[in-house]
Amino acid sequence: MVYWLVSLQLHNKRKDAVWELLQERTSASMLCTNFKLDIPGLRVGTLDSLMALSDELSKSSTMIEAVLAKVKRQVNESGGAKAMAALTVEGVSTDLYVQRFHWDDAKFPTRRLLKDMVDKITELVSRIDDDLKVKVSELNNLKSQMSQVTRKAQGSLAVRDVATVVKPHHIIDTEHLATVFVVVSKFALRDWEDSYTKMANFVVPRSSTTVAEDNDYALVTVVLFKRVIDDFKAAARTKGYQVREYNPPAEGAELSLAQIEQLKHDMEQKKTDVEQWCKTAYSEVFSCYMHMLVVQLFVESILRYGLPPNFQAAVVRPQDKAEGRLRAELEATFGSGKTHYWRDDGSSLGAGLVGDAELHPYVSLTVNMDLAAGYA
Repeated sequence: MVYWLVSLQLHNKRKDAVWELLQERTSASMLCTNFKLDIPGLRVGTLDSLMALSDELSKSSTMIEAVLAKVKRQVNESGGAKAMAALTVEGVSTDLYVQRFHWDDAKFPTRRLLKDMVDKITELVSRIDDDLKVKVSELNNLKSQMSQVTRKAQGSLAVRDVATVVKPHHIIDTEHLATVFVVVSKFALRDWEDSYTKMANFVVPRSSTTVAEDNDYALVTVVLFKRVIDDFKAAARTKGYQVREYNPPAEGAELSLAQIEQLKHDMEQKKTDVEQWCKTAYSEVFSCYMHMLVVQLFVESILRYGLPPNFQAAVVRPQDKAEGRLRAELEATFGSGKTHYWRDDGSSLGAGLVGDAELHPYVSLTVNMDLAAGYA
């Protein structure tokens, strides 16, 4: 689903007449559904300031879209499809918010200069972006800690810390002898038994024992003279065996079961907190996004149609697979016979006049609903 914000020049007609014409030519023929968009009396300023603001508006909208994408992605990672479906903007679904958009004068007073208003919106979204980075970093830190603990305690023997399964009686460490720990595929255990004493000189016969097993691997020991350990490791690598280093855990370094459970609880709580914060942030950022687009629509309309403001704004929702026919109808109805001036073929007279607004004989901006809740 897609929405367009459009402004249609009045051409000495009343706003109601232009709205009725839009409805007659598009909605009645099932090309789209239209919703009136009331733009408040924003402070225009000078033409030069509007020209400068036009480029800034496009960049600011792109920045807000990027932040909105980050927030949405985090909600999806934290809560999945259920959390995505629950996202709202100011208490209503994103669709309803777009359709019924009403300018929030308490948050963005229309008495402000447009440049100040754009700066305020950008600052607000940037602050949310910074907060999001901190919260995601904290969550990822807890996830990393939990992953390390799980990997050490429950992972495959190929990656698991051998100190979690090795007991003191498995270890021989004298002036000349040492125990080496090797991870062997269970399919290769017979080959290991037949070959380990031949992989280096001075390997103690019948010294191999199995310390632990999982579905795929076995952790085995072998006792040999310390001076041939490097030769043994090299031979083991050529046969696909994995020699593992044993490092006794420092006293107090191992987490107790209670500490592991607490870490897991902290991670889940942080995940829930981030999800709830992101739901609030989504509402805030999408609201800023719509206000920024409305400012952009207003500025581009003034630059296109001139002063005083003489246009009817609308939110247009094209029907599926009807966008091309809808564009053609809008151009035929509201193009004043000059649609060729606005075609984006590199030679149009309209190119470069109005920022990054889409080139049509009326002003049109697309609301990026891919960033909205429920849209992939």
